[in-house]
Amino acid sequence: MIKGLEYPPKILVAFGEAITGNNKIRDWLIKHGYRELGLFTFALRNMDDARVWLMENGLPHLLALINGIEGNKQALTWLYNHNYHDIQLMAMAADGSEEAKKELASRNKILAVLALKMEFVKDNIERDNNDVHKISPL
Repeated sequence: MIKGLEYPPKILVAFGEAITGNNKIRDWLIKHGYRELGLFTFALRNMDDARVWLMENGLPHLLALINGIEGNKQALTWLYNHNYHDIQLMAMAADGSEEAKKELASRNKILAVLALKMEFVKDNIERDNNDVHKISPL
């Protein structure tokens, strides 16, 4: 079991599908006792109310994961100091660290795949934010 991600492997695989945009699986997670994983997918996509929900429901490690992916060094330090070492590695890997990707892959393949899926989502958000064709005129 991974501290902070104590789920059966099949739920983590479903979580990965939800991360990449499978709304049916996301909704299934929310309705079947894994609300935090479903809402994480919204928080990953910068939805503030989902981020607040994670904090208010005792899941700061999931919010710190997202903040770490976004390059927040304090979030990475918090994860480390609270013994969420694998989640810290996930954040670093999803933020593009090749070293973290290799380390995570050697420790836990499922978490490594989840980190890659999170990296893909965040990279797409960043690309869209920087695309002049998608920026609304004032």
